[in-house]
Amino acid sequence: MEYALLKHLHLAAVGLSVIGFLVRGIAGLLGRPWVRRRPARTLPHAIDTVLLASALGMLYVAGLNPLHTPWVAAKIGGLLLYIGLGVLALRRNAPLQWRAAALCGALLTVAWIGSVAVTKQPWGFFALG
Repeated sequence: MEYALLKHLHLAAVGLSVIGFLVRGIAGLLGRPWVRRRPARTLPHAIDTVLLASALGMLYVAGLNPLHTPWVAAKIGGLLLYIGLGVLALRRNAPLQWRAAALCGALLTVAWIGSVAVTKQPWGFFALG
């Protein structure tokens, strides 16, 4: 598959994933019951599978090795932080303040991951200051 097509697919999946997370996070903070229903819990996994597959495809096509490409390794580390914060943000039994803070932290992490992708620098927007 061509790199440009994979990149467009990846960016579309990023958009859907982040918007979906934001909507579910806010709805969870507001106690909306639909957040706990099957579609709201399973659709994000399908989107994230496309996101991960397209990322791996881009790495393969570009011949990038995360162990030898610091900005890619930084994005992977940021992804792990984002997942951890996202789990806390969507956890029903966690205190509301923790969930709200985790939601904000996860969104800031996604912004940083995006800045790493754009700048190709492991520090992302932190390197600009």
